[in-house]
Amino acid sequence: MTRNKTISDEAVLDALLSLILTIGPDNLTFAKAAGACGLAAATLVQRYGDRQGLVRSILLRSWDRLDAETTAADAELPVSVDSAVDLLMRLMPPELADRNASDGLLLLREDVRDPVLRARGARWARQIVEALGRRLSTEPQEAQRLGWQMACLWQGAHTWWAFTQAEPFETAMRRVLEDWCRSVVPVRSAN
Repeated sequence: MTRNKTISDEAVLDALLSLILTIGPDNLTFAKAAGACGLAAATLVQRYGDRQGLVRSILLRSWDRLDAETTAADAELPVSVDSAVDLLMRLMPPELADRNASDGLLLLREDVRDPVLRARGARWARQIVEALGRRLSTEPQEAQRLGWQMACLWQGAHTWWAFTQAEPFETAMRRVLEDWCRSVVPVRSAN
């Protein structure tokens, strides 16, 4: 007879995401994971198989959460150039900017190495590019081009901000993104 799960997979994986952001994926062990989530190491092995399966599950859960946040922001924000900036700022709150720039790179390395995670990241990239593009142009090819450009600028600006931190994150990001929008996005007529 199987036992009921007393701690959901989502709760376990959310607790373990916090752990690997702190210690890095390479330092994750079943013993450390057990201490962080409240389940026995043997239970974690039963649920996730090996260490790589555990890391993959944690990061897939993280992608699921990002997808949900992106979908919610996309649905709630108006379709306008200004809201393209707001969408990106909502997905990267200032209080997490430093952590995302440093500890997040360790997770990104895992996402790029693992073909399942890489495909998951590519799927989200298409989602964010579509959400941005729809706000930047009504012409499909131009929307895709501008959406990719803005997404790349956003990620690059975040990385460079992490090096300099010359001004508060929100100030720096809004300035860069708004300047880019003014320079490349045609002004829409008020029809």
